Amino acid sequence: MSAIAIIGGHGKVALHLARVLVNRGHQVTGFVRNPDHITDVEETGASARVADVETLVIWQLADLLQGFDAIVWSAGAGGGNPERTFAVDRDAAIRTIDAAVRTGLRRFVMVSYQGAGPDHGIDPEDSFYAYAEAKAAADEYLRRQDLDWTILAPGGLTDEPSTGEISITAERGRVSRENVALVAADVLHAPETAGLTLPFTDGDVAIAEALRAAIGGEEPPVTAPTPVS
Repeated sequence: MSAIAIIGGHGKVALHLARVLVNRGHQVTGFVRNPDHITDVEETGASARVADVETLVIWQLADLLQGFDAIVWSAGAGGGNPERTFAVDRDAAIRTIDAAVRTGLRRFVMVSYQGAGPDHGIDPEDSFYAYAEAKAAADEYLRRQDLDWTILAPGGLTDEPSTGEISITAERGRVSRENVALVAADVLHAPETAGLTLPFTDGDVAIAEALRAAIGGEEPPVTAPTPVS
């Protein structure tokens, strides 16, 4: 059994992930900003702790992470406010990465998005620009650290039921939040995915098989993804 911290524990992906990890026998703690969200996290079987990562400094975050074996960053400002987007999706994420380094917590799974990176191509006038810039900065910072990191880059998120099947592909498409949670859970059980960035969509390849192909450097079978409208 591992102790796993989920930052952004009230997000839809995070709640699915908590439930999956608890069912697999792990000790899970979801960190939330709003005390009103504690009940929702606890209903998954996980523990909940209130922590506003937007305002905490590195040593405070390091204290929070003591005793955990792995961390999943699934927090986000939710868009709409560029200043807050940079404060959470970039600055708080980077401080949390630094806190993991400080505590010796090596396993770090970052939930990003398909297409994230310095060459994201989003117009500065687009409302998505701040998020794209923030995620690019946080992901690149994580890649430079001496951590066992994996970056998940799912396509456009849907609330469709999980199929347990994906395509690892850079071609744009959609993926259910439940499938993202299953991928995150399987990645946590696969330390060989450390150092990989995994773009994926819903597809027709079992998650475990797709991850094995990615780990082995093979080209996994893929399904043509549904275009994002």
